[in-house]
Amino acid sequence: MLKRYDGNPILEPNLKNLWESRMVFNTAAIYLDGKVHLVYRTRGLDGGVSRCGYASSKDGFHIDERLDYPIFSPDPGSDFECLGVEDPRITKIDDKIYMLYTAYGFVPGISRRVGSIQLGMTSIDVDDFINHRWNWGERVYPLFRVDDKNSFLFPEKVGGKYVMYHRIPPHIWVSYSDDLHNWKKHEIVMSSEFEWEYFKIGGGGPPHKTEKGWLLVYHAVDRNFTYQLGMAMADLNDPGKIIWRHKEPVLVPQEDYEIHGEVPNVVFTCGSVVIDGTLFVYYGGADTVIGVATAQIDDILKEVG
Repeated sequence: MLKRYDGNPILEPNLKNLWESRMVFNTAAIYLDGKVHLVYRTRGLDGGVSRCGYASSKDGFHIDERLDYPIFSPDPGSDFECLGVEDPRITKIDDKIYMLYTAYGFVPGISRRVGSIQLGMTSIDVDDFINHRWNWGERVYPLFRVDDKNSFLFPEKVGGKYVMYHRIPPHIWVSYSDDLHNWKKHEIVMSSEFEWEYFKIGGGGPPHKTEKGWLLVYHAVDRNFTYQLGMAMADLNDPGKIIWRHKEPVLVPQEDYEIHGEVPNVVFTCGSVVIDGTLFVYYGGADTVIGVATAQIDDILKEVG
C-alpha cells in the first residue's frame, strides 16, 4: 500500500558530525508553516548515546535544511536518560509541540548498574520550534519506572481527555489524562493478531483524523525479528476501539538500505504527515538511514470500506 520514494534514503549518517556519524533513523515528523519538520534519532562514534537532530523539507522528499548540531540531548543530570533519548514522536496541541521519547538510562540508588527504559515527555512553543529556538520545557516521565516505549499523543482531546498510545511489551496500550501528568484507564488496544506480528507490535507516530476514524501506522516484529509496517483505524470517539486493521503489512524490508545496516531487516516509523491528501510515512531503514513512502488517503479509506 505504501510506495517508496525512488530517491531513498533521504537522510544518511553525516561523517562530519560525530554525534550523527553512524546512524540516523526513527524520525518524528510534523507539517507546519509549509514544510515537513523531521526530528530524528542519531548515534555516533562517541559511545553510542542517542540524540535528536533536525532537518526539514518543503516537498516532503528533498531535504532543504539540516542542522549540524543536535536539538535535543540526554539530560546529564538524570540517571534515567543518561544513555540516550530515543525514537521521538511529536504532536502539536494548541500552541505547544509535545515530544514523547524513550528515556534510556539506569535505575538510580541500587547496588549494581541496572538498565532502565521508560517514557519521557517534554514540550516547546510552536513559534520557538519553527524558529529553531530549542527552549524545551520540563522533562517528565509519564508512567514512572514502567518498562515502556513507542509512545505518542493524539493531536486533540477525545471526550475531554488527552490520549496516549504506548507499548508495554508486547501490546499497544491506550491511556488517558486530564493534565498530561497523571495517566489513568490503562487498557490494551492492540495485540499481535497476524503471523507477521507474531513477536510484538508498537505504535508509529501520532494518528491522522479522517472521516472514518483515526488512521494509525504501526510496526510489528515477526518470528525472524523482521520489522514491518502496518495500518489500522481507531474509532473517532473511542480511541480504545480498533475498527479496521489491514491484514497484511504495508511496507516490508526489501531494499538494500532496509535489509543491510546496523540492525538488518528493519523498517520502523515514528512519524507521518498528510499533505494535500497524500500520506508521507517517514521511516528508519535497518536503523541506519531514513526513507519516505507515500499513499493516497482516499485509497486507504477505500480499503477501510
